[in-house]
Amino acid sequence: MRLGLALGYWGRHPDPRQLALAQQAERLGYHSVWTSESWGSDAFTPLTWIAAHTRRIRLGTAVAQMAARTPTATAMHALTLDHLSGGRVLLGLGLSGPQVVEGWYGRPFPDSPLTATREYVDVVRQVLRRQAPVELAGRYHCHPYTGPGATGLGKPLRSVTHPLRAGLPVLLGAEGPRNVAQTTRVADGWLPLYWSPARSDLYAESLAGTPAGFMVAPLTQARICADVTEGLRPVKTMLALYIGGMGHAARNFHADLMARMGYGEEARRVQRLFLSGRREEAVEAVPDSFADEISLVGPRERVAERLELWRAGPVTDLLVITPDEETLRVLAELNS
Repeated sequence: MRLGLALGYWGRHPDPRQLALAQQAERLGYHSVWTSESWGSDAFTPLTWIAAHTRRIRLGTAVAQMAARTPTATAMHALTLDHLSGGRVLLGLGLSGPQVVEGWYGRPFPDSPLTATREYVDVVRQVLRRQAPVELAGRYHCHPYTGPGATGLGKPLRSVTHPLRAGLPVLLGAEGPRNVAQTTRVADGWLPLYWSPARSDLYAESLAGTPAGFMVAPLTQARICADVTEGLRPVKTMLALYIGGMGHAARNFHADLMARMGYGEEARRVQRLFLSGRREEAVEAVPDSFADEISLVGPRERVAERLELWRAGPVTDLLVITPDEETLRVLAELNS
């Protein structure tokens, strides 16, 4: 199992520690570093900055949001950075949810998310392969465009720039079982948001027949600390935000996933508290047991024991979320 560093997205301001963490991860032998985006900083610009200050570590987006860019624009970002970094890019994509797609990006959320995802990846692959001009008569993505308002002058085009790697890896953030199953067919890897090594059977059917080399790369918070309860606090804070605030009360993919993992009643309670403005209570309502099983928190000996559970399943890459260089170092030692 390889290790990666997940830096996430900026909060109110850029975090000056991110570059130092990425450089430390590279020195420690981490395989990859990942950036994200929501409705603030973008994923590609910080990754380009990191690329300029590192030499070997792979550079991933976890995730670049599909609604933010057309698939050709995303492919342009990826192939450009791949050239500048010497072939280090891992392109992680995600569809997000209706609240973000419609509220921030100002676009309709697709009524068939699987079809929209499949078409998006198809166009990205066409750009990167550069075998022919891009053409797709899709339900959501049409190249050339022939829909309302079209001039009729559009023509299929092929990238002027030759991609460095036709097989640049594409990964997908997916949560529902059907979405995960499709990911194994159309992508090179999967980026689970919540992964419990004790519940890997939850996706056994979706992952059946996974091709050789397919990446399973969950993001998990990690912290080496003496007090497990205190160490779980940032995990619970993140969960309260995603389960309570990253979606509508009637349609929240994160809350649905928590329910499928056996915490349905607790997920709805967190939602109710968060949406009513009682955010501290929402954090407290996140069960310690749930936060603990999807993270790596505690003294070195405890983390070492639990790390073995992660290695025993289908996980190929563990993407660690931590602001702590000491935690990065200890995990590298334990995973060696």
